[in-house]
Amino acid sequence: MTLVPPPPVSDFATVRASPEGGRCEGVWTLDGILDLEQRLLDVQWPSGALQLDGSTIRALDTIGALQLLNVIASLEQAGHTVHLTGLREEHQALLDLVQQRRGSGAAPPPSKPANFLERMGRETIHHLYGSFTFLVFVGEAATTLGRLILHPSRFRWQALFANLETAGVHALPIIALLSFMIGIVIAYQGGQQLKFYGANIFIVELVSLTMLRELAPLITAIIVAGRTGSSYTAQIGTMQVTEEVDALRTIGIPPMDLLVLPKLLALTIALPLLTVFADVLSIFGGMVIAQTLLDVNFQDFLDRFPQVVTLTSFLLGVGKAPVFAAIIALVGCYQGFQVRGGADSVGRQTTVSVVESIFLVIAADALFSILLGGVGL
Repeated sequence: MTLVPPPPVSDFATVRASPEGGRCEGVWTLDGILDLEQRLLDVQWPSGALQLDGSTIRALDTIGALQLLNVIASLEQAGHTVHLTGLREEHQALLDLVQQRRGSGAAPPPSKPANFLERMGRETIHHLYGSFTFLVFVGEAATTLGRLILHPSRFRWQALFANLETAGVHALPIIALLSFMIGIVIAYQGGQQLKFYGANIFIVELVSLTMLRELAPLITAIIVAGRTGSSYTAQIGTMQVTEEVDALRTIGIPPMDLLVLPKLLALTIALPLLTVFADVLSIFGGMVIAQTLLDVNFQDFLDRFPQVVTLTSFLLGVGKAPVFAAIIALVGCYQGFQVRGGADSVGRQTTVSVVESIFLVIAADALFSILLGGVGL
């Protein structure tokens, strides 16, 4: 590659003061305007109206034209009235084009700060529009799922199994650790009160019912939302930035078939299994505390366990998991498709995905509690 040397010092763009104003000289190009701002500091401008003579500008490109407009704008902001004369015809045409694309260069007037009602109205409209587009996304996913049920040969099984591995198998260690620790905490905190009243054996009811019906499904869903839901958003968002999603549409592969449904079905299968795994580990943590602090050994715990925990209690906890999984997968994928721009948008939408997923999971769990309590379960 041949490097073009910069112009001689005498050919650099410069402005010389004159009694009428100033004279623009030299090569006003990308290389010619080096250190122009520093040279302008030495110019002593006369007061009043200024006339800039551009007849001695030997070369002008878009960068030089933009810099010339900046010089004129800075002089006008200082209170001068500036008239540019003497430009060659081609230089004037280029300057007019750059000025048209650039605008006037004047700073926009500061906008008046919105009052409380205006901000609240805008936020309400924004969230309503976001809820509407999310419902449209859910409807599209349901339609695509129905179409694939009718034509199962079109389903991408390899993507399903890959997502099952990442969302299910790879999540086992963190689920095991946190579930075991939560079981320990629940048993320890409740066991202190039970021990005070001599009701040590009721630690079985406290740990088993609390974990199986409520905490194990909820905590597992929150962990999966932070781990797997965020990865769904980041993956699809990165594909949005690199235009891979557009490339899929171009070659005739619907992104819903390849990117959304395998993740949705994989998480719907994996989360109930992870919930059962969390049930076992959390109860085991409670058993450890029961034997250590409450003199309730493993055998006594296991003997009492089937007396207090019914199949209904177990199924109610596991039955919430597919709903939580659908919420996490749909929100994660939807926020991934909302990415616009660059990497900062990926991070922003990933944060929104985790927050919305956790919020909706907790809201759904509260709704389950109200509905099940209303029917006596």
